[in-house]
Amino acid sequence: MYPMHMCARAPRARAGEREPPLTVHHLNQLLLVCSLVLLIAVAAVRISSRSGLPSLLVYLGIGIAMGQDGIGDVHFDNAELTQVIGYAALVVILAEGGLGTKWKEIEPALPSATALALAGVAVSVGVTASAAHFVTGLEWRQALIIGAVVSSTDAAAVFSVLRKIPLPSRVTGTLEAESGFNDAPVVILVVAFSTAGPVDHWYLLLGEIALELAIGAAIGLAVGWLGSWGLRHVALPASGLYPIAVMAIAITAYAAGSLAHGSGFLGVYLASMVMGNAKLPHWPATRGFADGLGWIAQIGMFVLLGLLVTPHELGDDVLPALVIGLVLTMVARPVSVFLCLTPFRVPWQEQTLMSWAGLRGAVPIILATIPMVNGVDGSRRIFNIVFVLVVVYTLVQGPTLPWLARTLRLGGDPEAADLGVESAPLERLRGHLLSVAIPEESKMHGVEVNELRLPAGSAVTLVVRDGASFVPLPSTVLRRGDELLVVATDPVRDAAEKRLRAVGHGGKLAGWLGTGGDVR
Repeated sequence: MYPMHMCARAPRARAGEREPPLTVHHLNQLLLVCSLVLLIAVAAVRISSRSGLPSLLVYLGIGIAMGQDGIGDVHFDNAELTQVIGYAALVVILAEGGLGTKWKEIEPALPSATALALAGVAVSVGVTASAAHFVTGLEWRQALIIGAVVSSTDAAAVFSVLRKIPLPSRVTGTLEAESGFNDAPVVILVVAFSTAGPVDHWYLLLGEIALELAIGAAIGLAVGWLGSWGLRHVALPASGLYPIAVMAIAITAYAAGSLAHGSGFLGVYLASMVMGNAKLPHWPATRGFADGLGWIAQIGMFVLLGLLVTPHELGDDVLPALVIGLVLTMVARPVSVFLCLTPFRVPWQEQTLMSWAGLRGAVPIILATIPMVNGVDGSRRIFNIVFVLVVVYTLVQGPTLPWLARTLRLGGDPEAADLGVESAPLERLRGHLLSVAIPEESKMHGVEVNELRLPAGSAVTLVVRDGASFVPLPSTVLRRGDELLVVATDPVRDAAEKRLRAVGHGGKLAGWLGTGGDVR
């Protein structure tokens, strides 16, 4: 049996020597360690939610505690492996975020979010890199790398924090879309600045970014549409296959985009967003599966980054990190938000909140491994500065966001509880079976079945109430907690769900004479 610190950085066998065999016993040890880490991390979610401490810091703390300066004494310094695993985790996180993004919320915010993801990143890189060069004395290449690395808002941090705070849909939509879009140009910039030799002319770099984004967007939209069409028209033999198929399609968009020399990150986000708004079969199960994978990706990514860092080496880089982070948070981000959002007439209160909500998380730390893998001079210092910056300013920004939202009076109005609608295709019958759960706050409570005014070709066939099922009459009054089975033919499937959601939000008079807005 090998000690953990030897397993983490096992030396290669010399010429003529055989590699030590990997036995089932070693596999059992690895599974035991991974399961214990996951259990500790899951318990840490509860601790972080009750204490207000961002879960990012808890997971990083677990990794540091397991590392060479902690109680675990695990020596891990493989930046290349960290980068590969970090990319894979980011793909899963972007897929989960795209599946949960509602088109109706981000559609009005697309122009402003795109401006922030492109022009905003450029402004942030310029301001932050200038501060890193002139204030802390870093070389221009190192300064540009740091400016590019920290200019990306973290999708995992934004998705997890903002969805817990009731904010206006324009603010939430802009920040979510920005975090999904801006990883792509930032990765291109970091790779360009980390490449040996002189950096390309700025206009060539801009052209490369535009081309990669266009390829990634086209592939992502195409894969998302084809995947949605296939999942809605092909009945799989088991409901558990739908979540797997959705994630496989999302990952296909990333792989296809990258192989086509486009932005795979933008591709996976757009493909997931298309599928997330396509009313796929067994949707609640798919969302739960994606949410679980997203948590595993975050936990694994943060713990691994905690292992990679060497705490006793951070002392000399704390002050530069604080200075660069202060410029980024108080100057670069507000300036980029002001320049990008003022033409869209966004109120100053929303601009202020979005300036403070430029959350950084594991993504900048992962991107900081790119110069380490490419052998850039001072890359270890770049990693340490980015690590300290992310930890300190995550601790400051995340917990203060709810307070700032209340101070600016930007609390969103709580919406009526939406229906839980799950769909299963009936391929041979050319129809769909909709399972509808009526939540406690739904305005469908008290509505008679005939008052639903479902389109012709659809009908409520069964009601489950208090554990008993019965076939409803037209005069049956629906109650909170009921579960309905609605059968709809292919042509009216979407209209039936649209009408059910409208009644759930507006009651029996929603959309007079049977017409209802899509409230998905």
